[in-house]
Amino acid sequence: MRHATVLRSGLSALLLVVAWTAVGPASASAAPAPTESAATLPAAPALLSAMRRDLGLTEHQASARLADEKAATALEPEAKRAAGSAFGGSWLDARTGRLTIAVTDSGRVDAVRATGAATRLVEHSAQELDAAKARIDALPAPSGVSSWHVDPATSRVVVNVVASEQRDNDVRAFVAQARRVAPVTVETIAEAPRTFAAGTVGGDPYYTGNVRCSIGFSVYGGFVTAGHCGGTGQSVRGWDGSAIGNFQGSSFPGDDYAWVNVANGWWTVPVVLGWGTVSDQLVRGSNEAPINASICRSGSTTRWHCGRVLAKNETVNYSQGAVYQMTKTSVCAEGGDSGGSFISGDQAQGVTSGGWGNCGGGGETWYQPVNEILNRYGLRLHTA
Repeated sequence: MRHATVLRSGLSALLLVVAWTAVGPASASAAPAPTESAATLPAAPALLSAMRRDLGLTEHQASARLADEKAATALEPEAKRAAGSAFGGSWLDARTGRLTIAVTDSGRVDAVRATGAATRLVEHSAQELDAAKARIDALPAPSGVSSWHVDPATSRVVVNVVASEQRDNDVRAFVAQARRVAPVTVETIAEAPRTFAAGTVGGDPYYTGNVRCSIGFSVYGGFVTAGHCGGTGQSVRGWDGSAIGNFQGSSFPGDDYAWVNVANGWWTVPVVLGWGTVSDQLVRGSNEAPINASICRSGSTTRWHCGRVLAKNETVNYSQGAVYQMTKTSVCAEGGDSGGSFISGDQAQGVTSGGWGNCGGGGETWYQPVNEILNRYGLRLHTA
């Protein structure tokens, strides 16, 4: 296996996995040590171009948004501590570029504002809303109910139903039950969610059985990906059909995450493929981006697309069963993109699970947050 061949093949794994047998790991191309802080590095022109295409921004707006998001991500932990038990959630205000913190106690407003965040008084704390959502999680959901999540801006739990099934008796009964146990708002969605695995296609990233999926992020000893792509113990083949390793852990439904060990002459590097749309992206950490932040996804079928974080801690009702604690985005995806990388700036966010729609007509996609996967399996993210 030769590096040049890997590049020519258009390896559709999201995380660049380099496989050489004749040359040892020391010969792998390493990222040069940065000569200035990440905060001062300008955004790549191709990344700004992708944000213009997918988010409808000018280059100036895209640059300003990236700076605002970086600042909000760094500020959120401090502002949350200032709110204390009155914390009701957070999001990025796209109009002002400021992090907004929801608080239930007016007495905490000044302390939160002193950190630099904006505030909004709300009825329910984040802890109360999470408990309310957990009560809905316990209800059996019909297929016409696609998902539900906490919305900190409205201080309610949003239940999404498939538009064509909103008058279905089972859907109406579920909504009525949900309203009895939680403060609920109902919204419609165009289609039911589905996972994004695909049948085998030659020259793409990795396979298990006859399923093609995308690699997520490098961890020391392997990579993380989606659980629905394979069960524990199943073997994984690379783009060229050679053995990479095996699923060391996998969970789906309930969760949608897994990790695969890397052996047989393969190893991983902290890179997400940009597919020529943007330069390949170095991964420097996994700080969680706020709601409304821009986010990009790399996948073996549709390659590089961007959008916004729409919701966190959403329960997604797939036909195989519910998956919890997912993050919803406006980024499109298609079959074969499952398991691939969601990244915000240089921070790993999660692995692609599923969604609805496609990259021709648009849609929404969910990912499993990467920090949950790392914590579950005791893994350490490979960073530049």
